[in-house]
Amino acid sequence: MLIVMGLDSPRSDIDKVIQKIVELNCTPHEIPGSSKLAIGITGQTHLLKEEDFQMMHSVQEVVRVTKKYKLVSRQMKSDDTIINIDGNSIGGKELCIIAGPCSVESRDQTFAIAEQLKKMGIKFFRAGAYKPRSSPYTFQGLKEKGLEILAEVKEQFDLKIVTEAMNSQSLNQVAEVADIIQLGARNMQNYSFLEEVGQLRKPVLLKRGMSATVEDLLLSAEYIAAQSSYNIILCERGIRTFETSTRNTLDLNAVPVIKQASHLPIIVDPSHGVGIWDKVPQMALASIAAGADGLMLEVHHDPENALSDGYQSLTPKRFKELLNKLSDLAPIVNKELKLYEYSNNPA
Repeated sequence: MLIVMGLDSPRSDIDKVIQKIVELNCTPHEIPGSSKLAIGITGQTHLLKEEDFQMMHSVQEVVRVTKKYKLVSRQMKSDDTIINIDGNSIGGKELCIIAGPCSVESRDQTFAIAEQLKKMGIKFFRAGAYKPRSSPYTFQGLKEKGLEILAEVKEQFDLKIVTEAMNSQSLNQVAEVADIIQLGARNMQNYSFLEEVGQLRKPVLLKRGMSATVEDLLLSAEYIAAQSSYNIILCERGIRTFETSTRNTLDLNAVPVIKQASHLPIIVDPSHGVGIWDKVPQMALASIAAGADGLMLEVHHDPENALSDGYQSLTPKRFKELLNKLSDLAPIVNKELKLYEYSNNPA
């Protein structure tokens, strides 16, 4: 259920609505929009009656939300959610570019890539300290040492850090360094872990599972939002199909479908989606044309010797070429790509 009130509603009226929701053994969620204040209600809402709230002061409308996912649905909030991280926006008109290597391999490797990306105007740096891998015998990340290196990168280059939390044991350590906590495809339906992450109230990047539907993804986001943690970024990263010519099948249908169903921002990870570096730029451009709010891209200065996912990583030079194309495309789809001045000759 959704209670719609005006943004100028007296605080006392809002508090009375919230108090009534609690008295009815449900949970209230304040969700301010551009023109209205929505108070979402979760819990046993089928036991509530619309007339319980319709006559209360400042209440404009009472709406039944029909989707299984409530708080993340477009019914709950009609305007797009824009997540602001220290002045950097995800969602809205500005395109968000998250870039960096698959893994933190060493201090020198991570610093070399971070320095070049900073010069190109990138604000969000991705790299895995903990690496969930299909095989237990492949590189699993530097773990705590990797987080220490990311903390240095954050301080040295003033970059916002996006890195994955794999489990409860490492979550608090990751949260100390990460500006955005990434939840990978393998954890998308680890519901108890989603709730635990949501309780931290930090921005979360939630990747779609390899065999998950769009509704599965939105229901997973709902687990986080139900903890009153609303800064959620969805990520399409490819799904598993019968096709074997690429690593995954990048489901760009999901972008406009999610845009219609949810107010949350959605970005695309074409690096994992296609898994072949020379196909990544085309799918990155197609992602923005489909309406994505941004991209997550793997960039490595020496991909042939990368410890993980080198074959899908762009070199800094190729990444810069893609940025130039994205700058040309952005205004066509009513977006902006804001970059600092960057070097003309990246390595």
